[in-house]
Amino acid sequence: MQTKDITCNNGSGEYTTQFSSGINVEVGPVRKGEFADRACAARLVAKGEEVSVVDDAGQVGIDVLGADLGLGRPVVAFQIDRTGSGTNVVYQIYSLKKPAQMIYKLSGGDYYSAADTDMDGRVEIWTDDASVMDGFEGVPGADFDFAPTIVLRFENGHPVDVGSEFTAQYDGIIAKLRSQLNKDDLAEFKRSDGKPSLKTLQSGEELHRLMRTKISIMEVIWEYLYSGRDKQAWAALEELWPSRDSDRIRSAISDLHSRGVLHNVGRSQHVHSRRSHARIYDEVLDTPVLNTVNPYGGAPPSSAPEPPVVQPKSILLRRPPSSVNGGFPSENETLELVVDAAGKVRSAKVINATDDLLIQASSGWHFIPAYREGLPVACRFRLAVSTLK
Repeated sequence: MQTKDITCNNGSGEYTTQFSSGINVEVGPVRKGEFADRACAARLVAKGEEVSVVDDAGQVGIDVLGADLGLGRPVVAFQIDRTGSGTNVVYQIYSLKKPAQMIYKLSGGDYYSAADTDMDGRVEIWTDDASVMDGFEGVPGADFDFAPTIVLRFENGHPVDVGSEFTAQYDGIIAKLRSQLNKDDLAEFKRSDGKPSLKTLQSGEELHRLMRTKISIMEVIWEYLYSGRDKQAWAALEELWPSRDSDRIRSAISDLHSRGVLHNVGRSQHVHSRRSHARIYDEVLDTPVLNTVNPYGGAPPSSAPEPPVVQPKSILLRRPPSSVNGGFPSENETLELVVDAAGKVRSAKVINATDDLLIQASSGWHFIPAYREGLPVACRFRLAVSTLK
């Protein structure tokens, strides 16, 4: 599960801005109940209209603002957790072109994070299948290392599963899980009936080891399955699971897969090639240029003038307590950031800073993305970070 940066958390934190279309985006605390407990609300306001996003939630976070999620218009997407428990979060997407209205709602995951993963202008929504896995095979959701990863992209106005385009990310998880499997525990699990319990085992310690092995194997199988590699998923099941229980668990995992976030989501019918070079517009140099190699070097600047780039604007820039001796840096600090077309920080480099924790903190920062000729783009720029004393 990912660490979330929340705009308003249990009545603390607020953000207001007016988008270029004239629509105000407002997130902040509200009072509720006779004891004046605090909660979070969000709304969109334009001349003559007001759209209530939510008026009583434990947490409300702006995931993207001004990005195009493939719907042909700039949007604002909210993560809404009504109870504040961090489970079953709802992702609501609203148009920032008039009339302001909800375009789509996703549910079933514990988090949602939109990103232009390849920085090629196509934005994906990364989420998980947390809601269906809680209690699967008698295992509480908290005992799993993570829920199955899901990658969605909007095509023709509808979300489609594009996990098969990101097998490298899934393979990294699979490799880590396989490396953690103990050879002796795996052999013992394969001799079992696939359903270890204290009725069949001699000690709680043995049960714990076999349940951890079982959980890791299930996680391996569904990382293959959720990346569109069904054959590899079932081959891993045959390799790692007790043979006498393989038919039952295959049916159970298939059922879980069909009931989750992907229930009403199809797989992409298009074969997308992945770019080997990122498209990053450079606001660090005096003349904006298109960098086609990497954020910090590569292709020389073009001699032809490029249309101007509107620099990203901050939404959420929280920083941890300073690691500098004395608690605060002596002056403003400067970072060089690459922010993608979804407004997410993809890389950060220190230009002038003494706080070692700034780079780590920047991974959770959210921006209105840079714009070029009216379209959101990836951009490299420098940001001065000051400390309020």
